[in-house]
Amino acid sequence: MTTLSWLDLIWCCIPVILVCGIYIYWAGSPKEVIYASLRMTIQLVAVGYVLISIFENPSPLISAFIVSIMLAVAAWISIRPVKQHNIIIPAVTALGLSVGLHLCITIFLVLKISTWYEPKILIPIAGMFFANSMNSISLAAERFFSELENNNLQQAKLTAFKAAMIPQINGLLAVGLVALPGMMTGQILSGVSPLIAVRYQIVIMTMILGTTGLGAAIILHLLARKAARANT
Repeated sequence: MTTLSWLDLIWCCIPVILVCGIYIYWAGSPKEVIYASLRMTIQLVAVGYVLISIFENPSPLISAFIVSIMLAVAAWISIRPVKQHNIIIPAVTALGLSVGLHLCITIFLVLKISTWYEPKILIPIAGMFFANSMNSISLAAERFFSELENNNLQQAKLTAFKAAMIPQINGLLAVGLVALPGMMTGQILSGVSPLIAVRYQIVIMTMILGTTGLGAAIILHLLARKAARANT
């Protein structure tokens, strides 16, 4: 696999400049794109250096602490579209239960890893699970409160759940035909056999389906209970 230098990354400015140009051409402000791109770069570089240290010195306490931080940040981001409703506890509960369950299935049953806190395995997998579940919970919560104005609780829950699952269902339908997922592509580029990469990708995609579905269901259940108590 080709090794990228820091100088090679200069070409990555082209898509950022392109999007900023569209904003400017349409009389908008590109500040958000520039800020997000700079923050992404700084965060990834910082995380890269941190991960090097963590990978060289694995510790159950450090791994658990990092996953806890990921949980807190994911919950905070997931409620951003509906922050006026103060649902941080339901978000943490939904993320913690759904991701925790599927991490156990992946690490102990599928991969059969004896050292569960191995950071090079736990942290990347947890990151994928949290990122997808976070988006699912955001979509579910936002749609639930929108539907609650015109429908009863049960109908609002069902509509919100179906909306939250659209990205995951689309992803399952498109994989292999429209696109090769990032993990599979990375493994192939690093020289792994495509058939081995496929097996790992199946594991990740099914687990993400489970985390997103369970996470959305849990938060919708908690929000429906909260709404029911508010109406009594």
